[in-house]
Amino acid sequence: MPLQADGDVPGLIVKFGDYPLHHGGVGAIRSLGRLGVPMYAITEDRYTPAAASRYLERAFVWPTTGTEEPEHLVEGLLRIGRRIGRPAVLVPTDEEAAVLIAEHQEALGDSFLFPRVEPELPRRLASKQGLHELCVEHGVPSPSAAFPQSYDDIVAFAEKARFPVVAKNREAFVRRARPAVNGTTRIATREGLLALARDWVGRPGDPGVILQEYLPREEAEDWIVHAYFDRDATPLAMFTGVKVRSWPPHAGMTANAYVVDNPELADLAARFVKQIGFTGIVDLDLRFDRRDGQYKLLDFNPRMGAQFRLFESESRVDVVRAMHLDLTGRAVPEGEQRAGHRYLVENIDLPALLAYRRSGYTTPHAPARASGTELAWLAGDDLRPFFTMLARFVRPGAKHLYQLWRTNRRGGTTTK
Repeated sequence: MPLQADGDVPGLIVKFGDYPLHHGGVGAIRSLGRLGVPMYAITEDRYTPAAASRYLERAFVWPTTGTEEPEHLVEGLLRIGRRIGRPAVLVPTDEEAAVLIAEHQEALGDSFLFPRVEPELPRRLASKQGLHELCVEHGVPSPSAAFPQSYDDIVAFAEKARFPVVAKNREAFVRRARPAVNGTTRIATREGLLALARDWVGRPGDPGVILQEYLPREEAEDWIVHAYFDRDATPLAMFTGVKVRSWPPHAGMTANAYVVDNPELADLAARFVKQIGFTGIVDLDLRFDRRDGQYKLLDFNPRMGAQFRLFESESRVDVVRAMHLDLTGRAVPEGEQRAGHRYLVENIDLPALLAYRRSGYTTPHAPARASGTELAWLAGDDLRPFFTMLARFVRPGAKHLYQLWRTNRRGGTTTK
């Protein structure tokens, strides 16, 4: 079946927060733009890589922090919809956007196309505590976890815990306003945990963290699942792959990965999504624990993942194309995934490579040689995003390394 998108229905990349170097948004603009779909995007300014793409019809400059009132964000989206002038398929690239769309479906439904889902579900999936509870409810393996409500709870946890442990912000929606940690943080000692926890005292509400079992990298392998599910929670596109490197190391954004067929993992993901009744694009992170032979679900992102362009079927379908085809009433062609294909993010793979040399982490399922390579930034038919990325990369890259150094000094190692 030939892949023919509806060129009369545009797409809109939706993001809330200041992260201009987002290769996933560029990938989505290119993916649909190459099929003749008019593409629009919300950007921080006119000089982001996404705004530079030849496949972008127009960038709507709207600096946001992700902490704005929902009503303000909804009105801003509706205003953009009126300027586009016809219903557009929404492509959220962060949890805040995915949750806002789900929780305001009635207000947005006349101006945009998007998968209809139970309004509360994306927020619950994006919450570390909510996801853990769903995993327990449906029998999906996940790391053991604690959800302290006070500093005393943390002290009690530290007395019994086996270190290292992992700390994460409990809710995706406070990570910008009042994050407890800069990202997923590996904490080596009791003293390191208590030192970090002192900063959480006096924060509004409880400490806002999840303290999670650490799965040793020497005994683990990181896997990813990207898929698109229709209104019946049936997968119209399903892909599995293995992470070779991420940045920051071991729990951050994918820097290097391969497409690897894994029917067991695909079946686990399909069954879980069917049980919870989710509709739309998913990006799942799982860690295979060699000690007990289980795939443990770490993250469920109810939206497009930054590395989604790793995955494409022999019919040229990726998850963003599958969503656009489905929402515009077109059939999604079947096809096997391109096993052995590699994805590489140019600006973060080199530091990741250096960090992994002595980490003890191995990926025995990764093929020895790639059948092809997809670069996140460099594309022969769309060069400007790559050079825009280079021009903007130096300063934030240095800032991030400084943050990692500070966290290391205080007893934790930020890894996402």
